[in-house]
Amino acid sequence: MELADPPRDPVAQLKEDGPVTLRPAAVLTAFLTLHAAAACTDSNPTTVPIPSSDGLTLTQVAGGLASPVYLTAIAGDPRLFVVEQRGTVRVIDGGQVLPNPFLDISSQTDADGERGLLSMVFHPDFGTNGQLFVNYTDNGGTTVVERYEANAQRTAADPGTAFEIIRIPQPFANHNGGQLQIGADGMLYIGMGDGGSGGDPQGNGQNLNSLNGALLRLDVDAQSPYGIPSDNPYASGGGLPEIWASGLRNPWRFSFDRSTQELYIADVGQNRLEEINVAPAGAAGLNYGWATMEGTECFESGTCDMNGLTMPVHEYDHDEGCSVTGGYVYRGAGIPGVVGHYFYSDFCTGWIRSFRYDGQQAIDHMEWDLPNVGNVTSFGEDAAGEIYVLTSGGAVYRIDSAS
Repeated sequence: MELADPPRDPVAQLKEDGPVTLRPAAVLTAFLTLHAAAACTDSNPTTVPIPSSDGLTLTQVAGGLASPVYLTAIAGDPRLFVVEQRGTVRVIDGGQVLPNPFLDISSQTDADGERGLLSMVFHPDFGTNGQLFVNYTDNGGTTVVERYEANAQRTAADPGTAFEIIRIPQPFANHNGGQLQIGADGMLYIGMGDGGSGGDPQGNGQNLNSLNGALLRLDVDAQSPYGIPSDNPYASGGGLPEIWASGLRNPWRFSFDRSTQELYIADVGQNRLEEINVAPAGAAGLNYGWATMEGTECFESGTCDMNGLTMPVHEYDHDEGCSVTGGYVYRGAGIPGVVGHYFYSDFCTGWIRSFRYDGQQAIDHMEWDLPNVGNVTSFGEDAAGEIYVLTSGGAVYRIDSAS
């Protein structure tokens, strides 16, 4: 196993030298600002005091799942839908995991290492059209995004309705990305890793003629299998028209703040740094720097051309973890003190942290005094905006107020 690129991504095994020691729970210091030149004042103060680091708890809502890697919900529906890496989608209803899967495509994927069924998203008009989308690697390792349709009762998706949206070859077995989201603009966003190995050997992160190492944006309603939104940055040339943003290594979870529509991308690092990026709503054509840079440092070089690159709003080094797991901005009603906080974790250490982005920098950093639940593979968000934590051990927890 190459020490230059250990398997630190969220569905891979731990580093050979074991887990990183977790720091004591504490309020953290901001690592950097989006504009590194000057300190900025807090332009969006919280109206409720932030609770102390022991002000939250984890409530287990399910267990016994097989490598859960994502959780989502339908607007106005109390059910939770959990993606299992092996190729199944399970339903949690009334606190119980239903015996029959909502969708089973396990014959179409091999869930080894970082491959498998990686995420799903419901069409905004699911109640009317019954459509949902999944992202998985097929038995040959190629990324496939497909649409399925649910039955009239919306209790199961019919595998026979599979319709391919896009197929993207993967040169190596790791760095598949895999996240799907539908923005408030109705477009389907697809997170793509750089294609794998170590150090981006094919240069995909900085190649606008490759769909790897990029965030894609497709119009899945305009035409079949998809249309190119006219406001995509390369819709008229200069790069592949599907690309919305570039310079990503392995975006292991991105999400939209359901209040501001700001885009949060957690990008797994390689040798030293894990990073979280935030983009304003509608910001097109951003380049997040990989593999010119890893976080805020030039990658394997003392100097590099940073011109035109977007820096992360937050990063941490491998003394604190090894593989960032991105989450969500909290917009629920149950914990008023953390409304607006972005929650995230690290796969190896299992701590849970948060910060608030004030439009210019990450502030109010917290490390929460919570039980260590093991390797955090993903976060999820229910219809009401409450946030869930998924673990490689098969459990799902909800973040609740301790009071």
